[in-house]
Amino acid sequence: MTRQNGILLASILLLMAATGVTSPLQVAAQNQKELNKKPPHYSVHNLGALGGTSSSANGINNKGWVSGSANIPGDTFQHGFLWTEEDGMKDLGTLGGPNSLVNWPVKDGRGLIVGVSETSMTDPLGENFCFFGNHLTCLGFLWQDGAMTPLPTLGGNNSFASGINNRGQAVGIAENTTPDPCLTAPQVLDWKPVIWGPEKGEITELPLLPGDSTGAAIAINDKGQIAGASGICKSPSLANAVHAVLWDGGSVIDLGSLGGTTHNAATAINGQGRVVGFSNLPGDTNSHAFLWTKNRGMKDLGTLTGDVFSAAFGINNKDQVVGLSCDVNGNCRGFLWKDGVMTDLNTLIPPGSGLFLFYAGDINSRGEIVGEAFEQSTGAAPAFVATPCEQDHAGQQGCEEGAESSSITNQNPGVSLSVNARKSLQRAALGRFASKVMKP
Repeated sequence: MTRQNGILLASILLLMAATGVTSPLQVAAQNQKELNKKPPHYSVHNLGALGGTSSSANGINNKGWVSGSANIPGDTFQHGFLWTEEDGMKDLGTLGGPNSLVNWPVKDGRGLIVGVSETSMTDPLGENFCFFGNHLTCLGFLWQDGAMTPLPTLGGNNSFASGINNRGQAVGIAENTTPDPCLTAPQVLDWKPVIWGPEKGEITELPLLPGDSTGAAIAINDKGQIAGASGICKSPSLANAVHAVLWDGGSVIDLGSLGGTTHNAATAINGQGRVVGFSNLPGDTNSHAFLWTKNRGMKDLGTLTGDVFSAAFGINNKDQVVGLSCDVNGNCRGFLWKDGVMTDLNTLIPPGSGLFLFYAGDINSRGEIVGEAFEQSTGAAPAFVATPCEQDHAGQQGCEEGAESSSITNQNPGVSLSVNARKSLQRAALGRFASKVMKP
């Protein structure tokens, strides 16, 4: 290029910039940026159950190991599970009672899993801590290499473990010995947010916001930052949460709200300390999923088109968020939120999969998503793993050319969940922390 031509080109580019006209190079860059924002299509795999018809995947680590809860034969009881591509679904067992749960995202590379299990002991106070109706005591557990170890309480009869990090620190709730008249029967004893470990048998109570009497620690990252809720003084349910909170460096921080005064809770945290959850809007009639960052505070992620409620349950280190979005009748759809856009997962999977993805529980750093689906041909509600058809997953079954969905993004496919799927979502996916919109 001659010097004159170079000057001419520079002058044209300057003129285009001054007049708001975009150059071809800028157009190409912008098109590539928009292409990067668009979610890929996914292959989807039915994980089955443990002999029953329902299961829910609630966590996936960066090795692709999936944890959750699944019905055993007869669909009367459920057990926590670990699924790997090599070994399939493994039953984690119980602490002697009929049920165990792994209800919240577990992001860990050491094969550690936490959850809650009924024991064979009747609760001496008649409490129904695990909401199974059996009135058995429930204890949080740590599972590793085939062994389930109970976690201690604060002197009470029950505890619940919900998350763990790569340092072996687990978080959850535990009862103390103090009866509290503000609790809803049959709950008698106060329960507090706690952290266990990393030493065996170690338990530490976490501080609460001023004026709050109970709380729940739900998720922890490798820095030891903990997400959860406080101000819950009825029964151990996040439907009664008042404040979404973050414990950082020994202090508790109120994350604020989207305008409501109740039903505010943080459910997951990534390695950068960014937090997701759900928060009531002004008027306290509906909740929306949120993303909280230290610099920007709480951001409303909205809902899918036509829906009124949403909640976020997983976030990876790329700030990709997953959860569910529901209409006024409680029909829910799993979503992926990426770069400011919420997308219905059902528009990103092959139309012939036979699965409707109504809940997304977690996403790892490779973009792999797990949750629960509705199988329309059988009425079953199995756990699923959805794998993005990108370069990192070349050759993945279901990622062949032409396999992508032809659906319109965010268009409601119009699937009405079965009673079985609704009950499974309430019991297995959201468990004892079930949202107030989950109606069987």
